[in-house]
Amino acid sequence: MLIKQLSVFIENKRGRLSTVTGLLRDHHIDIRALSVADTKDFGIVRLIVTDTDKAFEVLKDANCMLKVSHVIGIGVADQPGGLATVMDMLREGGITVEYMYAYVSRIADTAFVILRADDNQKAAELLQAKGVQLLSSADVCG
Repeated sequence: MLIKQLSVFIENKRGRLSTVTGLLRDHHIDIRALSVADTKDFGIVRLIVTDTDKAFEVLKDANCMLKVSHVIGIGVADQPGGLATVMDMLREGGITVEYMYAYVSRIADTAFVILRADDNQKAAELLQAKGVQLLSSADVCG
């Protein structure tokens, strides 16, 4: 159950994030999860959206530099230690998390997390075998 994620590489200049989000708004594409990381000169905007293929085309047509990658969505207990338990499972399974971000869940007592591992398939299989709730694109984009 891998989820498509867009990574948009933008100059670290005033208004660039507004431009990207405005393009998505203007094409009726909803952002379901978002992460922004920056350096002095550029930023990486990671997005889970309701229509990845359409968003890719819209942003590409606007001369944005971007790529599509696959990530894992999981639901963890929204309590102290909920995420730590899952991180322990991955560490014990020899899996490295490259990055992750969380977003608001619509399900009570559950936090949603997006992560990318050095081996997404192995990570997904391990987490599923240990009873961690894996999310589909439909779960995330609702």
